Amino acid sequence: MKYYPINLNIENQVCVVVGGGEVGTRKVLTLLECGSTVTVISPTSTEILQRLSNEEKITLIERNYAGFDVENAFLVIGATDNEALNRQIQADCQRYQTLCNIADRPELCNFILPSIIRRGDLIVAISTSGKSPAFAKQLRRELENRFGPEYAVFLTLMGAIRTRLLSQVMADQISLGSQLRNRPQTTLA
Repeated sequence: MKYYPINLNIENQVCVVVGGGEVGTRKVLTLLECGSTVTVISPTSTEILQRLSNEEKITLIERNYAGFDVENAFLVIGATDNEALNRQIQADCQRYQTLCNIADRPELCNFILPSIIRRGDLIVAISTSGKSPAFAKQLRRELENRFGPEYAVFLTLMGAIRTRLLSQVMADQISLGSQLRNRPQTTLA
């Protein structure tokens, strides 16, 4: 399978995670970092998910999955160890044309999640196209040492410089346009 690499804006988007175990918890934490609105469907859940629910950072629905759970979702992650349930989640997402990832089952996904390094606005994504998540994780660990926290500071500064330069360019263009419009017209005889 050939994947198209993309960074997806999921801020304020409804994302559903089916499964309340350790894998589901990791997925929820990443979705929250990206600003999404997270609903977890699972009859059982980790203490972290319970705490997030109590703090009203996620919606936790403590029951078994039902097909309508993904109807209005932008993105769905299946994080269960139940093969039949994972296939049902995938089929429901396909019916509703919803982005779907089933943890560790790339053949059931219409997108996969890379291993990531995040340093502020710097995001380094590492993917083996689902062939070896363990190798992607090893590469991520090696690269984490290469890209330290100073990259977050650097990009914050670069962003401020870029914003200032762009605003200066816009001001210069407006000024030049005004000068050209106010220039006396000459006619040729």
